[in-house]
Amino acid sequence: MLNTRIHRPFRLVVIMLVLLLKLSLPQAMAGENSQSTQHIILVMGDSISAGFGIAKEQGWVNLLRQKVTKSHPGSQVINASISGETTSGGANRIRSTLELHKPTLVIIELGGNDGLRGTPIKLMKKNLTRMINLSQRAGAKVLLLGMRIPPNYGQTYSERFSGQYKQLALEQQINLVPFLLTGIAGRAGMMQADGIHPTQNAQPLIMQSVWQQLMLLM
Repeated sequence: MLNTRIHRPFRLVVIMLVLLLKLSLPQAMAGENSQSTQHIILVMGDSISAGFGIAKEQGWVNLLRQKVTKSHPGSQVINASISGETTSGGANRIRSTLELHKPTLVIIELGGNDGLRGTPIKLMKKNLTRMINLSQRAGAKVLLLGMRIPPNYGQTYSERFSGQYKQLALEQQINLVPFLLTGIAGRAGMMQADGIHPTQNAQPLIMQSVWQQLMLLM
């Protein structure tokens, strides 16, 4: 009788532990699988993403690469950015770039050079829409990075320029970083002498802004 009383609680403890293990194992495996998902991330940008005026290894795209490969081993970040690139240039080469790299995620950082040239907003939006649509048809999720231009281009044009990114994000149902240089533009030590390109000090902030939205898609 004494032995039965001693072993009965022990058996109950063992049974409870086994049940807990069975319940927690699938969840642990699911968490592990979500972290180990491999991605091919394609960045289509201009000089801000190409790392103009700074060491390329210090640019935000390379910092993002380090972040992604650490959180999702085996993933790739491909930087197809070109200094001076416009939305027209991006729209022209997006199809071939998608076919070459077959990305699962596409980051679009274009429009700044269009704005500086006074390109019609309608044309810019058309080009960006093409890039988004082709990326989605190729099976990739899209993250759009918004930009702004100096107010000396006129209030109406400047507002329409920045507003197009929000419109596209709503129309195409994609994630958006409203302004890539939030907390950077106008701050001492954060912009190069030309007032257009961010310094090396600004790159971690840019990367973090992108990462906060990108991680939602991974």
